[in-house]
Amino acid sequence: MFHREGQKIILFSFCLVGISVILAHYFIDISWLKLTVQLLGLVAMVAILQFFRNPKRLAIKNFDEILSPVDGKVVVIEEVFEKEYFKEKRRQVSIFMSPTNVHVTRYPASGTISFSKYHPGKYLLAWHPKASEENERTTVVIKTPKFGEILYRQIAGAMARRIVNYAEKGESVQQGDDSGFIKFGSRVDLFLPLDSQINVKLNQKVKGAQTCIATFVDPNEKEEITY
Repeated sequence: MFHREGQKIILFSFCLVGISVILAHYFIDISWLKLTVQLLGLVAMVAILQFFRNPKRLAIKNFDEILSPVDGKVVVIEEVFEKEYFKEKRRQVSIFMSPTNVHVTRYPASGTISFSKYHPGKYLLAWHPKASEENERTTVVIKTPKFGEILYRQIAGAMARRIVNYAEKGESVQQGDDSGFIKFGSRVDLFLPLDSQINVKLNQKVKGAQTCIATFVDPNEKEEITY
């Protein structure tokens, strides 16, 4: 299955590749050049199909867990000051997506959208320290039953030129459902409460709607364990 944002591009690509193959067949007399053009067209088609794929993921919904919003590799786990929405310290977990990863973004938790904003910007490399603040990006905040408000940010990379965001303020969303799409290499940042238990490590590969990023810690249970 393919992402809905890519269906028109895939159809257009099929037509373009088909035309190039037909034109090469009738207008190129040199055999090796004709074959090369046709093979390049097919390779391009396979690459586009690979990029816009949207595999079905059955998320086991759980209010006590934050699931990975995307496929990729964990590149940041640290305590930071989130200054756009919370304006306080949060636990940040960042996931980098290479061009070969599935680029569908999924809701990391169930709840109600309390904030959704698009920011135009630059196209620095996705792992650049300033990418989170200067690149094209979208910021979405979900109010959850257990974690309170959590924030995730889609960040365009050096190759990306468009971010798609479905989240609208006030709507109820379900963990694991499609929430957006980023074209080509990019990154997603999660900003969680400081007392969240992080369940992933740096350089760990994660899968959207399947890998548990963080677990809710009950303050009362934590106090009992401490004493």
